[in-house]
Amino acid sequence: MEPKDLLSLEAYDYELPPDRIAQEPVEPRDASRLMVVDRATGRIEHRIFREIVAYLRPGDLLVFNDTRVIPARLFAMKPTGGRVELLLVRRVAADRWWAMVRGRGVRPGLRLQLLSGNQPIDLHAEVEAEGEGPLRLLRFSVPPESWLERLGAIPLPPYIRKPLHDPERYQTVYARAPGSVAAPTAGLHFTSELLARLREHGVRFAFVTLHISLDTFRPIETPDVREHKLHREWCILSPETAEQINRTRLEGGRIVAVGTTVVRVLETAVRYGLGCSPEDVCPWRTVGPFEGETDLYIYPGFTFRAVDALITNFHLPRSTLLLLVAAFMGYDLMRRAYQTAIAEGYRFYSFGDAMLIL
Repeated sequence: MEPKDLLSLEAYDYELPPDRIAQEPVEPRDASRLMVVDRATGRIEHRIFREIVAYLRPGDLLVFNDTRVIPARLFAMKPTGGRVELLLVRRVAADRWWAMVRGRGVRPGLRLQLLSGNQPIDLHAEVEAEGEGPLRLLRFSVPPESWLERLGAIPLPPYIRKPLHDPERYQTVYARAPGSVAAPTAGLHFTSELLARLREHGVRFAFVTLHISLDTFRPIETPDVREHKLHREWCILSPETAEQINRTRLEGGRIVAVGTTVVRVLETAVRYGLGCSPEDVCPWRTVGPFEGETDLYIYPGFTFRAVDALITNFHLPRSTLLLLVAAFMGYDLMRRAYQTAIAEGYRFYSFGDAMLIL
């Protein structure tokens, strides 16, 4: 494929048999399959996820996203009695959230009464503004922080149709910072026991936070992938984590990103964290602390400065996540890896299997 075609959306389409979309997680978490891809040689190996220990070295640094999925799915009632579904996607203030709204006639000024089951309760949300498509800015009579765990439900991706009996299976074992509407799925494969084995092996851990929005499921629709726009997501890379990353680099260890969200945080921090703009010549591969919004969009042609290896799941066609993976491992190798995964019966998407890209 010619390089100019790599910016065409059609280059990132593929056919996936519906039965390859994982509807439930495997047990235990680290029993999922692991495809290991070596970028230097093009070699592909097939392992079990818990065997990842064999590919990591003492002194390597695993960087995790510690965000926690919030029970962001709610139901409300219009004054006419019509039922409305709400999905909180971004906090503006304690009592104000942007939400995806499913229901007709939800316009600014409308007052919605929240439901517990099918019963109206003494909590309200007023529609303050309209956003793009179904987005609405809501102001709640009582900040959701005090009642969301009681009334809300964990939102699963639209391609998962099987109920999840244990909501904790859509959380990583190290999740601790509430704020996401979707899980950082590469981290779902880690168990506490596997983390202990990795620590004993000499692998170090660091944590960043990126609160995932619904953009993670939004397909690209522009024929030229460069014209797609990402919504902003809040992320944090602490001074302590920046110091861990830079020390690992100086000591010859590798920075291994656990998921595409971690890649975006690190590559944002290496550009902005030292007070640089992306056009500035900043110290190569030096990460600075960062807290703020990122809309960093990674597609082929991107220069990676902070990440040496990536753990990720198998992603939707025509998605920004697939483009990021293609940028990191190379387009042709990405296509071959995905074709191999389909032929070998790997499970795809949020509850699916994983890939380690070295």
